Amino acid sequence: MKLRSSKSVKIGSVTIGGGNPVAIQSMTNTKTADKEATLAQIARLRDAGCDIVRFTVNTPEAAASVPYLVEHAGIPLVADIHFDYKLALAAADAGISKLRINPGNIGEEDRIRAVAVKCREKNIPIRIGINGGSLEKGLLAKYGSPTAEALCESALNAAAAFEKYDFDNLVLSVKSSSVQTMIEANRLLAEKCDYPLHLGVTETGTSRTGIVKSAVGIGALLCDGIGDTVRVSLTADPIEEVAAAKEILRACGRRTGINLVSCPTCGRTEINLISYAEKLQKEIEKIRTDKPITVALMGCVVNGPGEAREADVGVAGGKGEAVLFRKGVIVGKLPESEIVPTLLREIKLLTESV
Repeated sequence: MKLRSSKSVKIGSVTIGGGNPVAIQSMTNTKTADKEATLAQIARLRDAGCDIVRFTVNTPEAAASVPYLVEHAGIPLVADIHFDYKLALAAADAGISKLRINPGNIGEEDRIRAVAVKCREKNIPIRIGINGGSLEKGLLAKYGSPTAEALCESALNAAAAFEKYDFDNLVLSVKSSSVQTMIEANRLLAEKCDYPLHLGVTETGTSRTGIVKSAVGIGALLCDGIGDTVRVSLTADPIEEVAAAKEILRACGRRTGINLVSCPTCGRTEINLISYAEKLQKEIEKIRTDKPITVALMGCVVNGPGEAREADVGVAGGKGEAVLFRKGVIVGKLPESEIVPTLLREIKLLTESV
């Protein structure tokens, strides 16, 4: 896969673009003014594997929490700003890792200049976030609706507004609730600039539909080599966003780790495959490793080892028992009750090997 060439942007301890790994983001849904509740959710996201966490800074009380969160979070933080540019300045002074703004709702040009000057002084990057629901009236009139072309033009115009003040430490995002529009807009933007791109489909709905829409939209672009950081937006616990993002990145070959391969059930299945696969997946999600490991859990021995011959380790079920195989070669038998424990031991050996 040929990756799009993009500038690198440093967000606290994480660098995106420039060939760096795609970073996973999520956003808290606590009231930021409640700094303890917000910090607790940030910690949960961090422990789940999130790389960057965003939270709203929509009131002076929320801005007052930023210094505390920056001091204790242990992860790069992004302040999401709408309308009040003074809150952006306050967050920058408090040591935030990045700002997210939509210049169209910040206001007059002097306010954009103030934010640009402050962020240049503090070396704080800005994500310009363009959504289909908040497109400028002039572009809506020009294009008739929030088309891909309109979103792309809005992002480039916003970037130019900051470049005017000698500020180009930027990340761009163009989001839409339409998967197709989001894909087309990002492809256009990828051709017209070299800024890092933040990918996401917005307003996707609950977990099931939201994950599907996000996988299609984000996944299509990742497979094109486009995208430097992602957020899977769900009407759900933000922890689910992180888990979904990990799976999308792995499926697109943009992140290593443990990949579980399991077959669909059929009449040949002799073990409780669905239950075992669910248990194994939950345990795998707790394991942190950068090694690319493929684990197979197959329902029968008819063609299980053959279908999963590329797996580092796997099990194929039989009646009351199963066979253990490595790289398609059967190396032993085990009772059905030992399927999950055996695979976990094998995974541990693989993660610990040099």
